[in-house]
Amino acid sequence: MKKDIHPVYFHDATVICACGNTWKTGSTQEVLRTDVCFKCHPFYTGEQRIVDTEGQVDRFYRKLQARQQYLDDVETRKSSRISPERSIEELELGKRATQALANTGIVNVGQILDKLVQGEGTLLEIEGFGRKSLADVKKRLRQLGYELPAAAENIVV
Repeated sequence: MKKDIHPVYFHDATVICACGNTWKTGSTQEVLRTDVCFKCHPFYTGEQRIVDTEGQVDRFYRKLQARQQYLDDVETRKSSRISPERSIEELELGKRATQALANTGIVNVGQILDKLVQGEGTLLEIEGFGRKSLADVKKRLRQLGYELPAAAENIVV
Protein backbone atom coordinates (compact mmCIF):
# COMPACT_ATOMS: atom_id res chain seq x y z
CA MET A 1 0.00 0.00 0.00
CA LYS A 2 1.19 3.49 -0.69
CA LYS A 3 1.83 5.74 2.26
CA ASP A 4 -0.14 8.95 3.01
CA ILE A 5 -2.96 8.38 0.48
CA HIS A 6 -5.42 6.47 2.68
CA PRO A 7 -7.84 8.13 5.11
CA VAL A 8 -7.45 7.72 8.86
CA TYR A 9 -9.33 4.67 10.13
CA PHE A 10 -10.98 4.84 13.56
CA HIS A 11 -11.38 1.42 15.16
CA ASP A 12 -13.86 2.65 17.74
CA ALA A 13 -15.98 5.23 15.86
CA THR A 14 -19.27 6.14 17.59
CA VAL A 15 -22.60 5.69 15.76
CA ILE A 16 -25.48 7.79 17.15
CA CYS A 17 -29.07 7.07 16.10
CA ALA A 18 -31.92 9.60 16.18
CA CYS A 19 -33.65 7.41 18.77
CA GLY A 20 -30.70 7.86 21.15
CA ASN A 21 -29.09 4.45 20.72
CA THR A 22 -25.26 4.47 20.36
CA TRP A 23 -22.66 1.81 19.56
CA LYS A 24 -19.06 1.49 18.43
CA THR A 25 -17.82 0.33 15.04
CA GLY A 26 -14.92 0.86 12.67
CA SER A 27 -15.10 3.77 10.20
CA THR A 28 -13.14 6.52 8.49
CA GLN A 29 -15.26 9.06 10.38
CA GLU A 30 -15.01 9.46 14.13
CA VAL A 31 -18.76 10.10 14.69
CA LEU A 32 -21.60 8.81 12.47
CA ARG A 33 -25.25 9.91 12.76
CA THR A 34 -28.19 7.89 11.43
CA ASP A 35 -31.98 8.23 11.41
CA VAL A 36 -32.93 4.61 12.13
CA CYS A 37 -31.18 1.65 13.67
CA PHE A 38 -31.97 -1.92 14.69
CA LYS A 39 -33.65 -0.68 17.88
CA CYS A 40 -36.11 1.70 16.18
CA HIS A 41 -36.58 0.37 12.63
CA PRO A 42 -40.16 -0.94 12.05
CA PHE A 43 -38.91 -4.19 10.52
CA TYR A 44 -37.09 -5.15 13.72
CA THR A 45 -39.50 -3.66 16.25
CA GLY A 46 -42.75 -4.83 14.62
CA GLU A 47 -44.31 -1.38 14.99
CA GLN A 48 -46.58 0.02 12.32
CA ARG A 49 -44.97 3.36 11.58
CA ILE A 50 -43.70 5.02 8.46
CA VAL A 51 -40.01 5.84 8.21
CA ASP A 52 -39.84 8.73 5.77
CA THR A 53 -36.64 10.73 5.78
CA GLU A 54 -36.86 12.16 2.26
CA GLY A 55 -40.57 13.04 2.06
CA GLN A 56 -41.39 10.16 -0.29
CA VAL A 57 -44.63 9.36 1.50
CA ASP A 58 -45.75 12.99 1.35
CA ARG A 59 -44.97 13.13 -2.36
CA PHE A 60 -46.94 9.93 -2.91
CA TYR A 61 -49.96 11.31 -1.04
CA ARG A 62 -49.77 14.57 -3.02
CA LYS A 63 -49.76 12.59 -6.27
CA LEU A 64 -52.66 10.48 -5.02
CA GLN A 65 -54.61 13.60 -4.09
CA ALA A 66 -53.86 15.21 -7.47
CA ARG A 67 -55.15 12.10 -9.25
CA GLN A 68 -58.33 12.10 -7.17
CA GLN A 69 -58.84 15.79 -7.95
CA TYR A 70 -58.39 15.06 -11.65
CA LEU A 71 -60.94 12.22 -11.53
CA ASP A 72 -63.40 14.47 -9.67
CA ASP A 73 -62.94 17.19 -12.31
CA VAL A 74 -63.55 14.68 -15.12
CA GLU A 75 -66.71 13.45 -13.40
CA THR A 76 -67.93 17.03 -12.87
CA ARG A 77 -67.35 17.90 -16.52
CA LYS A 78 -69.13 14.74 -17.63
CA SER A 79 -72.14 15.34 -15.38
CA SER A 80 -72.41 19.01 -16.42
CA ARG A 81 -72.24 17.93 -20.05
CA ILE A 82 -75.43 15.86 -19.72
CA SER A 83 -77.20 18.16 -17.30
CA PRO A 84 -80.97 18.46 -17.85
CA GLU A 85 -80.62 22.18 -17.04
CA ARG A 86 -78.62 22.77 -20.22
CA SER A 87 -80.13 25.53 -22.37
CA ILE A 88 -81.67 24.67 -25.75
CA GLU A 89 -79.51 27.39 -27.35
CA GLU A 90 -76.46 25.21 -26.61
CA LEU A 91 -77.92 22.50 -28.86
CA GLU A 92 -77.41 24.79 -31.88
CA LEU A 93 -80.58 23.62 -33.62
CA GLY A 94 -81.19 26.68 -35.72
CA LYS A 95 -83.23 29.83 -35.13
CA ARG A 96 -86.61 28.49 -36.22
CA ALA A 97 -86.53 25.31 -34.10
CA THR A 98 -85.11 27.12 -31.07
CA GLN A 99 -87.73 29.88 -31.36
CA ALA A 100 -90.54 27.35 -31.75
CA LEU A 101 -89.46 25.54 -28.58
CA ALA A 102 -89.03 28.81 -26.68
CA ASN A 103 -92.53 29.97 -27.70
CA THR A 104 -94.03 26.91 -26.00
CA GLY A 105 -91.97 27.44 -22.83
CA ILE A 106 -89.31 24.78 -23.47
CA VAL A 107 -86.02 26.39 -22.46
CA ASN A 108 -83.82 23.48 -21.37
CA VAL A 109 -82.92 19.93 -22.39
CA GLY A 110 -84.77 18.39 -19.43
CA GLN A 111 -88.06 19.72 -20.79
CA ILE A 112 -87.32 18.28 -24.25
CA LEU A 113 -86.58 14.88 -22.66
CA ASP A 114 -89.85 15.07 -20.71
CA LYS A 115 -91.71 15.67 -23.99
CA LEU A 116 -89.87 12.77 -25.62
CA VAL A 117 -90.99 10.45 -22.80
CA GLN A 118 -94.57 11.12 -23.93
CA GLY A 119 -93.55 10.35 -27.53
CA GLU A 120 -92.36 12.20 -30.60
CA GLY A 121 -95.87 13.43 -31.32
CA THR A 122 -95.79 15.93 -28.46
CA LEU A 123 -92.84 17.73 -30.03
CA LEU A 124 -94.24 17.46 -33.55
CA GLU A 125 -97.44 19.20 -32.38
CA ILE A 126 -95.43 22.37 -31.70
CA GLU A 127 -96.00 24.92 -34.46
CA GLY A 128 -92.84 25.52 -36.49
CA PHE A 129 -91.16 22.35 -35.22
CA GLY A 130 -91.09 19.61 -37.87
CA ARG A 131 -89.53 16.23 -38.54
CA LYS A 132 -86.16 17.68 -39.53
CA SER A 133 -86.00 19.67 -36.30
CA LEU A 134 -86.95 16.56 -34.34
CA ALA A 135 -84.24 14.52 -36.09
CA ASP A 136 -81.70 17.30 -35.39
CA VAL A 137 -82.69 17.42 -31.70
CA LYS A 138 -82.36 13.65 -31.28
CA LYS A 139 -79.06 13.55 -33.15
CA ARG A 140 -77.59 16.42 -31.11
CA LEU A 141 -78.77 14.93 -27.80
CA ARG A 142 -77.10 11.61 -28.67
CA GLN A 143 -73.87 13.43 -29.63
CA LEU A 144 -73.80 15.17 -26.27
CA GLY A 145 -74.24 11.88 -24.39
CA TYR A 146 -77.90 12.06 -23.37
CA GLU A 147 -79.93 8.86 -23.27
CA LEU A 148 -83.16 9.20 -25.17
CA PRO A 149 -86.30 7.60 -23.72
CA ALA A 150 -87.63 4.44 -25.37
CA ALA A 151 -90.73 6.29 -26.54
CA ALA A 152 -88.52 8.63 -28.60
CA GLU A 153 -87.17 5.69 -30.58
CA ASN A 154 -90.61 4.90 -32.03
CA ILE A 155 -91.22 6.89 -35.19
CA VAL A 156 -94.71 8.41 -35.42
CA VAL A 157 -96.12 8.86 -38.95
